[in-house]
Amino acid sequence: MLSAFITHTDCALHEMGPHHPECPERLAAIQDHLLVKGLLDYMLPHDAPLATEEQLGRAHDVLYVKELLAASPAEGYFALDPDTNMNPHTVTAALRAAGAAVHATDLVIRGDVPTAFCSVRPPGHHAVRGAAMGFCFFNNVAVGIRHALDVHGLERVALIDFDVHHGNGSEDIFQGDERVLMCSIFEKGLYPFNGEEAVGPNMVNVGMPSRSGGDVFRDAVTQHWLPALNAFKPQMIFISAGFDAHREDDMGNLGLVEADYAWVTKQLMEVANSHAKGRVVSCLEGGYVMSPLARSVAAHVKVLIGAD
Repeated sequence: MLSAFITHTDCALHEMGPHHPECPERLAAIQDHLLVKGLLDYMLPHDAPLATEEQLGRAHDVLYVKELLAASPAEGYFALDPDTNMNPHTVTAALRAAGAAVHATDLVIRGDVPTAFCSVRPPGHHAVRGAAMGFCFFNNVAVGIRHALDVHGLERVALIDFDVHHGNGSEDIFQGDERVLMCSIFEKGLYPFNGEEAVGPNMVNVGMPSRSGGDVFRDAVTQHWLPALNAFKPQMIFISAGFDAHREDDMGNLGLVEADYAWVTKQLMEVANSHAKGRVVSCLEGGYVMSPLARSVAAHVKVLIGAD
């Protein structure tokens, strides 16, 4: 059975100014490389729908959602923080990105596809319940997870975050929610400058020193993530898939390579096959240098769709 590739051209219309690292070219680089590598032959293309206010409100404060939707500028940019700007197309792109996670959740839970990759932007894992931050407006993966829990009635969902930056927004939304086990790996000392102290028993955060490399990363997954995941027995796995820990990406300095992303995806697929009927939804987060981003996504997707 083919997997799903979910994206939308609206996601390329959002941009935050010249030379901003979270740029529209990211999605084109990913799609072009997946096409060249033949991986899109194993995937069904889907347009990301617009998330509804009701869907967003399961993960975010309702007032925040309404304020953000109303803040869209008619022209130019509107700054929400020093790193996070809105242009006239941002709201639509952000609604598509969150809607992709909801649509992927529906497809996978219905059994239409075994797995899905959401190639969307803006990213989401820094967006907290009541604020945008760190390039993120709505927490895409959190919206998808709450849809799985509150609409489809799943009881246990795992969220995996392997971005070089800690997913503080996801942590804010899910802390204390016993239905969600969040496992995060990130580089210590980087934005958003937290995560090393778990805020609840459902958080397995592993801050890694700069220049840790693939062996330390794999040890952390093996020693911390996998025992917690197998004990939790998730019914579905969601991935905040960030690729800015790659050694060629200057956003961080963990020193990972494509083989590390393929390896961790394989471990997660084994957990999914053991406990979750193979159900996995992956949503793009970081990764800001085009070639290593595209290569790393391809390594991740190749395992995700069973083409390895």
